[in-house]
Amino acid sequence: MGVSKEQFRKTFPHLAEEMENGESDTSIVVEDETNKEAPSKKFDGYNPDVNDFLCRCDNAQQAEEIIAYLQKRGEISQEVADKLRKQLKRKGVRSFGPKKGESHYLKQTEL
Repeated sequence: MGVSKEQFRKTFPHLAEEMENGESDTSIVVEDETNKEAPSKKFDGYNPDVNDFLCRCDNAQQAEEIIAYLQKRGEISQEVADKLRKQLKRKGVRSFGPKKGESHYLKQTEL
């Protein structure tokens, strides 16, 4: 989404003044249709599954809450929920995969 300098000045008058007077080392990049880069399509249409959610958990309590929530919503069956709980109890939360941190998917699209 591009913003004209005039619109930026109206929306953020103090910031625009700082930038114009050289009081800030921040620059404004105005995008137009000719210089836009195509965003990565790696995760377009991707729906995270139960493992994606469980990999974001820090501990077994959080994982149990995710399992119960997905089961309550009907996104996983009783049978799948039982298998996940069994794996969680026996092997721990990291058995579902390495921890996925904040902005995991965004960082993956930048590769």
